[in-house]
Amino acid sequence: MTDKQPVTQEKQHALDWVANNATALSDWHQVIFHYGETAWREYRSCAWYVERLRAEGFRVEEGSGGMPTAFCASWSHGEGGPTLGGYAEYDAVPGNCQAADVVQKPRAGLSKHAGGHTDPHSALGIGALGGFLAAKAAMEKYKIAGTLKFFGEPAEKQRASKPIHAAKGYYDDLDAAISFHPFYMLPLTNTTRWNTHCGAAFVVMYTFECDSPET
Repeated sequence: MTDKQPVTQEKQHALDWVANNATALSDWHQVIFHYGETAWREYRSCAWYVERLRAEGFRVEEGSGGMPTAFCASWSHGEGGPTLGGYAEYDAVPGNCQAADVVQKPRAGLSKHAGGHTDPHSALGIGALGGFLAAKAAMEKYKIAGTLKFFGEPAEKQRASKPIHAAKGYYDDLDAAISFHPFYMLPLTNTTRWNTHCGAAFVVMYTFECDSPET
């Protein structure tokens, strides 16, 4: 067992950025949580990210890949350097409307059958955004060259947008990507899985009909 390596000043600056902006990140999460928009209907959530990223200096393509609730944002510093990809997910799950409370009840004015964040993607997306903004702050301060490319990936529960972004070449210039999703099985709750976890995937949906329910 070797001793833990010391944290570099660049990494420490990123960590400090997260700590100093913890309240804002929490507030931003609440915004997306209360939108609770389901797959392909994440209009307000997507618009929030687009506005926030532009305010942070990113160039943002809205409706990337022909998807109305997707986006592709990029920010570069210096000449050359790697291109690092990441993403926010922000689709909610139908039938999982839940107030921010310790008892089971829907958000005010909504049915329990409305959309709600169960994973929650509201926190996943804001956590990823916070990481990229922290990296941006460190790159600016320590003159680190490179490009950050941050995607809005709608309809994750349908495995929908990432294959479209991939097929249309949006990932082609990435040198590396961080694919983050909390995992639900102990003891892996605070980690991710290699290779395929939360990457681009296709899914099939089946519909069953009963023509003679009385029999």
